[in-house]
Amino acid sequence: MTLHIPFDNSYATLPDTFYARVKPEPVKAPSLIAINDGLARDLGIDGLDDPNLAALFSGNAIPDGASPLAQLYAGHQFGQYNPQLGDGRAILLGETIGTDGLRRDIQLKGSGRTPFSRMGDGRAWLGPVLREYVVSEAMHALGVPTTRALAAVRTGEVVVRERPLPGAVLTRVAQSHLRVGTFQVFAARGDIKALQTLFDYAVARHYPDATDPAAFLDAVMRRQADLVAQWMSIGFIHGVMNTDNCSISGETIDYGPCAFMDSYHPETVYSSIDRYGRYSYSAQADIIVWNMAQLATALLQLMPDPEASLEPFTAKIHSMPDMIRTEWLKRFAAKIGIAEPTPEDATLIAELLTLMQTADADFTNTFRGLTDGTARDQFSDPAGFDDWSGKWQARIAGEDGAEERMNAANPVLIPRNHQIEAMIAASVEGDDTYFHRLMLAYAAPYDANPDFVDLRSPPTPDEVVQATFCGT
Repeated sequence: MTLHIPFDNSYATLPDTFYARVKPEPVKAPSLIAINDGLARDLGIDGLDDPNLAALFSGNAIPDGASPLAQLYAGHQFGQYNPQLGDGRAILLGETIGTDGLRRDIQLKGSGRTPFSRMGDGRAWLGPVLREYVVSEAMHALGVPTTRALAAVRTGEVVVRERPLPGAVLTRVAQSHLRVGTFQVFAARGDIKALQTLFDYAVARHYPDATDPAAFLDAVMRRQADLVAQWMSIGFIHGVMNTDNCSISGETIDYGPCAFMDSYHPETVYSSIDRYGRYSYSAQADIIVWNMAQLATALLQLMPDPEASLEPFTAKIHSMPDMIRTEWLKRFAAKIGIAEPTPEDATLIAELLTLMQTADADFTNTFRGLTDGTARDQFSDPAGFDDWSGKWQARIAGEDGAEERMNAANPVLIPRNHQIEAMIAASVEGDDTYFHRLMLAYAAPYDANPDFVDLRSPPTPDEVVQATFCGT
């Protein structure tokens, strides 16, 4: 059967100032690593037995109905504004309306140069492709809004980074690839007509109840507050929260130097390019507020009286830290079994986190250990934990369903950095067994499956990953 993707493309109908029409560059010898059957079915895609899947998902063949283009956007990168970025190594093939009624983008990453590539080669090497495939699908299974991975393909070509590496192409799926930076580029240019067109499109696609830019800002802020609270509740560090990596839909996007914490330390940074901790674990709540301030600045231009709207827009941004704290408390309270948290519960949670930081306790295993009785093992001097545990047990004594709540909030498995690196190293040598095992394990991260008990282990000292890289 021939692969059929039921494209229904809307972004391609926008004015050509929004993108550059460009086709993927063919690769030498594409070979399929993985295809996400379940996601394909959700997208309404038929014909996954097509022998040409590798060609179709590498860009060597363009599926019927596709309208390939590279999207334009700008962005603040580590606080510095870049007036034009855009898809330098990604091409949007088009959109589908899935079996659930949701519209989603289908995009190739690593598919060759575009007009926005600047000095880049437009390619991706195998490591970042597999990292994004594994981590984005794990995030989905963890219940976090995220882009998804539909396919991964080896290109049969070499990509030169610090050394020659095998090339690959990822097929990414998202509710859209609209970013804060998409709004910034037109606002910075003073192109109010294009900005209004973008706003109308984003409202229709994501927030149909938003009646004006102020209501739209509120809606985006709420999703971002919830998203960052979810990240922090599972120890996830995005690593590069530039405004061009901040999705309007509220999905996690761009898994470059991302990582999960092992030992709990709030200032943890893995990204090799984050030299000053701007995007550390604990800084993520502040940075999302900063990013939303940039969105607000762009949206102000659409208000009838921007000057009069400045004060209420500023008040909205200033209200966001409380919004994030509320979401954070809700999620961390669930991690210790509490359904309706009080301000005093924030103190109880903070006490545990302080103990964990002092003891270098593993973030994931400590919280999961509260239900399976192993949390105390994380502390070499457990006296402090014992004292905390007494207060905690008294607090949840009247909480119905506390254990079930905790098991639903505390994963058994996360994509640990050393396991991801070991998987990549194996696949670089041509062995994808580790990749497929991780995919199977992370599909059910809240289940205590004895077949994957080894994946619960933190890294040994010689396995610790000190830095992660974006791969561009």
